[in-house]
Amino acid sequence: MSAPLGRRDFLQGALVVAFSLAAPAVRGANTPRAGALPGDLQRHPALDAWLRIGAEGRVTLKTGKVELGQGILTAFAQLCADELDIELSRLDILSGDTRHSPNQGTTAGSMSMPEGGSAVRAVSAEARALLVRLASERLGVPGGRLQVRDGTISDPTSGEDVTYWSLVGGKALGHEATGTVSPKPASERRYSGRPVPRRELPARVTGETAFVQDLRPEALVHGRVVRPPSPGASLVAVDTAPVEGMPGVLKVVRDGSFLGVIATHEWRAHRAATRLAELARWRPGEPLPVDPHAWLLAQPTRDTVIRDVARPEGPAPTRTLEANYRRPYLMHGSIGPSCAVALWTDEGLTVDTHSQSVFETAAAIARMLGLPPERVWARHHGGSGCYGHNGADDVAADAALLARALPGQSVRVQWSRQDEHTWEPYGPAMVTKVRADVDAAGDVLDWRYELWSTSHGTRPGGQPGNLLAATTLAQPFARPAPRNGGPPNYAADRNALPLYAFPGQRVTTHFVTALPLRSSSLRGLGAHANVFSIESFMDELAHAANVDPLAYRLRQLRDPRARDVLQKAAERFGWASGTRRPHHGRGLGFARYKNLASYCAVCLEVVVEPTTHALRVVRAVLAADAGEIVNPDGLAHQLEGGLIQSLSWGLKEAVQYDAQRILSRDWATYPLLTFSEVPSVEVALIDRPGEPFLGAGEASQGPTAAALANALFDATGLRVRALPLTPERLAAARAAQGSGQ
Repeated sequence: MSAPLGRRDFLQGALVVAFSLAAPAVRGANTPRAGALPGDLQRHPALDAWLRIGAEGRVTLKTGKVELGQGILTAFAQLCADELDIELSRLDILSGDTRHSPNQGTTAGSMSMPEGGSAVRAVSAEARALLVRLASERLGVPGGRLQVRDGTISDPTSGEDVTYWSLVGGKALGHEATGTVSPKPASERRYSGRPVPRRELPARVTGETAFVQDLRPEALVHGRVVRPPSPGASLVAVDTAPVEGMPGVLKVVRDGSFLGVIATHEWRAHRAATRLAELARWRPGEPLPVDPHAWLLAQPTRDTVIRDVARPEGPAPTRTLEANYRRPYLMHGSIGPSCAVALWTDEGLTVDTHSQSVFETAAAIARMLGLPPERVWARHHGGSGCYGHNGADDVAADAALLARALPGQSVRVQWSRQDEHTWEPYGPAMVTKVRADVDAAGDVLDWRYELWSTSHGTRPGGQPGNLLAATTLAQPFARPAPRNGGPPNYAADRNALPLYAFPGQRVTTHFVTALPLRSSSLRGLGAHANVFSIESFMDELAHAANVDPLAYRLRQLRDPRARDVLQKAAERFGWASGTRRPHHGRGLGFARYKNLASYCAVCLEVVVEPTTHALRVVRAVLAADAGEIVNPDGLAHQLEGGLIQSLSWGLKEAVQYDAQRILSRDWATYPLLTFSEVPSVEVALIDRPGEPFLGAGEASQGPTAAALANALFDATGLRVRALPLTPERLAAARAAQGSGQ
């Protein structure tokens, strides 16, 4: 877990180092060229932004990336301990602290290892080299003769030694990184490449304070916010007097349509909020579109052709195939409802939050409150469930507004399950259309792909209008105009560009700027729907050509690492030798996440109950190439977790709503995959020592969704192109098949 670090501790024993040493002749792909700074080190070249070596013999690594359950702090610790030559037990980590950590932006997009891991490795290597140089000067011996073990630098000839902490003496050195020191070769690393127990898990297992939901600071009071009955509704009137007289109620807060209550105990806050909701009168907003996919196709769009490659002269196509695919609105479905604790004092605001975008959310809250950015101090704590832009930022804004109304006391705001389900930003519904002209062998000559989606990126980004509460104030902040964000293949169109070597390609994004339901980043963004569509259609093309789906993919792939992953998954699964059983089927899905991150292939075996049409996954094999592996257990956990989450999306999940309100308000109305429904999962990793870290947290969702639909077809002959694959949907598809539709 992140180590607490007060201001007094922070000012003692800081280490800031920079120097220039000759780099070794041999460099790996993770090593920058001389003078180049890797990853986030480019934005924060001062080494004291990252490292603190205290006089007491503790080392603190500071990072703006945060722990979301992906094991990133454990991987960072491995990298740091290896390069500094210290024991893991000597290392503390401070993460996501807007006063003391480097601002590395949002922890998202599977970029923590490529951006942060490469920086941590380089920072730690430079620090060690400087400390060895300082020891060489103090001991009067050549640096090449010195050895380092757990922060102690010794001369084996004379027996003399010094420690990192005696060399630094609590003084800052005031230099910057140079990018000229190469990390150790793999053969000299103790921790990287090996399974190391996760740092954050013991507290969670033993019930210690592990999540922001567990925080109970002194002078704590509890707040609740009353939400409208439907999206877009505004508060007309409310009689607050009956609530203000309830036991334990400290304050009722109203600012426009923002309505909240603060009480001495959480149950009292809940009862008071329930009574406020009964007394409030609301003006309804615009009706919601009941069919999100028909609505998407009917909207004005901003169209962007993100790839347009004309096929060279060649044989004319012999056949054209096309299909449409659909994904519903999806919830993050965080197991623990969002929570934050805020304290308002004369010095400013302190917010404890589980936001993935701690720095940007702090900036947005500062603007919402009219404070200078430096007067909002945000500190990250783990949250019980995350997976993207859920309610963490919004509840932090709720807590900030209530804390301003009651200075000097820590206000804890815990969303209810109904709040979480009905007010978090959803993963957008999507529609895709695919068309392929094929030759006589069934191989693709011309590929046409189109997608329709609303925004996948409405995180705060320093903008108050992306905070739920800020849009409801008496002087509301306008929501920023939705945008697709970033270069092609980044947000809605993530993984819309096929990795296959199709001669002719045209890929078009139809971006819908309207937002009938609030949507934002859900794990994988558009990659989930796009890979589901592309890989389902590849399966359709393979069957139309009467070619094995694996062989069909391999003959249209040129990337050798992609081929390796597919073949590894198929080999472990027994693709070539499997025995067919009644009502069972197998399916395959593949992608390279964002076409620049991890490669992932998934094989699934499913069984379909012929009477109830219940679809169950019984076995899963996943193969992945994430570049150099730092912690194989952590990497496998991320990929396996993504696979299981994708199965839940593919089998059960869809936000239900009517024209007035959200109907998915609890776990009964938004069911998840249960423990008993999780299949056996085997993960096979391909390690690439010396290759760049690729990031893997979102690599398996798309391939899993496609493998599921493809296995369903193999088992039943039903080609279902809309998620989720519920028994009701399968029964309707079977009925349509029987009637010849």
